[in-house]
Amino acid sequence: MGAYGGSFLSKIDFDTNGTMMTVRPIRLRPSIASFARNTLLALTAAALGMVQTSIAHAQSSSLPIVRDAEIEALVTDYATPILNAAGLGNHAIKIVLVNNSSFNAFVDGRRIFINTGALLQAETPNEIIGVLAHETGHLAGGHQFQLREQLANAKTMAVVAGLLGAGAIVAGAAAGAGGLSKAGAGIAMGAPEVAMRGLLNYQRTEEMAADRSAITYLAKTGQSAKGMLTTFERFSNALALTGTRMDPYRISHPLPRERIANLETLARASPYFDKLDSPALQQRHDLMRGKIAAYTGGGASVLQTFRKDPQNIGARYGDAIATYLNGSVQAALPKIDALIKEQPKNPYFVEIRGEMLLKQNKVQDAAAAFQKASSLDPRRSSLIRMSYGRALMLTGTPANLKTSIDELKASIGRDRESPAGYAYLAQAYGQMGDMARSDLASAEEKYYSGKTQDAQIFATRAQRGLKSGSPEWIQAQDIISAKRK
Repeated sequence: MGAYGGSFLSKIDFDTNGTMMTVRPIRLRPSIASFARNTLLALTAAALGMVQTSIAHAQSSSLPIVRDAEIEALVTDYATPILNAAGLGNHAIKIVLVNNSSFNAFVDGRRIFINTGALLQAETPNEIIGVLAHETGHLAGGHQFQLREQLANAKTMAVVAGLLGAGAIVAGAAAGAGGLSKAGAGIAMGAPEVAMRGLLNYQRTEEMAADRSAITYLAKTGQSAKGMLTTFERFSNALALTGTRMDPYRISHPLPRERIANLETLARASPYFDKLDSPALQQRHDLMRGKIAAYTGGGASVLQTFRKDPQNIGARYGDAIATYLNGSVQAALPKIDALIKEQPKNPYFVEIRGEMLLKQNKVQDAAAAFQKASSLDPRRSSLIRMSYGRALMLTGTPANLKTSIDELKASIGRDRESPAGYAYLAQAYGQMGDMARSDLASAEEKYYSGKTQDAQIFATRAQRGLKSGSPEWIQAQDIISAKRK
């Protein structure tokens, strides 16, 4: 559900040696944004009796996804209490980071997508928690499924109105009544507009329901709804600056001012309205913003983000990362070392130090850094374990290769749809001389990258070296039997 508006911008490719990387585009069903974009075309086609639809195009769309252990852990911590309050704690809801600079979030299936732009622009955790609470309201209310039903109903209404109009045209022509023929044409032309307005009105109702649900979840978890109001104020100010006048009946979301007016009384009635985020949570939020700013805009973006507080730990973290990404690893290491001295148990500081060492081709030292980061990480992130396995693989020694394979398999075990993990595993098996398993890992990497045909070629090749009927042989057969998209 595109609760916060904004179109997708061009993809930013992060350095694949960095801790934050774009792993792959992910396919998804049409989101609310897709529905809003395509509704008029679809309804017009239906009214004219045409078979084509623009929704199929939306179904094949993909998003550039960002993977980062630190950011994923923080956003999951933001979302978990909210999901529990909504009764969705056991529904395996996944938070997905989208590489996009606009302030936006939406849901699809059992996933909440949130743009890196939203994480960067939000100055407090509470603002993002409010966004997640709103999206959780959509999930708990089953809005995405109900909207599909509404779309089907709207298309049916447009078809019926179109047929009525066509019938009136024919009847008018037969009777020689020009007025009746014109009226019929008006009915036919107006059908898509009426259907679209009905659908958009339904969407606006859903958005208000999700807003109210968010207020409830925040109250249940002892958190303030002030962040939601701050977000809507931001949108309202941005809209005012554009000077755009919008028809309130032709948009899928209520206007920001309308949302503020509807929610402010409820938000202020909560005993938690003036409650602030804890200093520890705010610090983690600042570190996240510093990292995103460095990866998406470099040092200039870090300075801009923390212009009010240049000595903030997030600013220093972002500066260390920006220095490293700029190619000055020797200058970046003392900066990250100072942060590690300040917070010796922070796994993500040690993780980025490992990336810096890899950049210097100090693979053994990098492996030691990733191993330490993994031991410090209470979540045992699959991404950090993957980095450890990758570094061990790059050393090329037989003992390290065996451990590398174990670590990479453990990483994949927790994140089975990670193309990068399979790619590194294929390299490790290749260095070990086990070409059948190398081909199988390559098949998995291609499959989860959406390259089904290439995956089937590797899987067929892998089967030649695998024992017939073994679990790995069956794994290859599953890929061979998969339908090509």
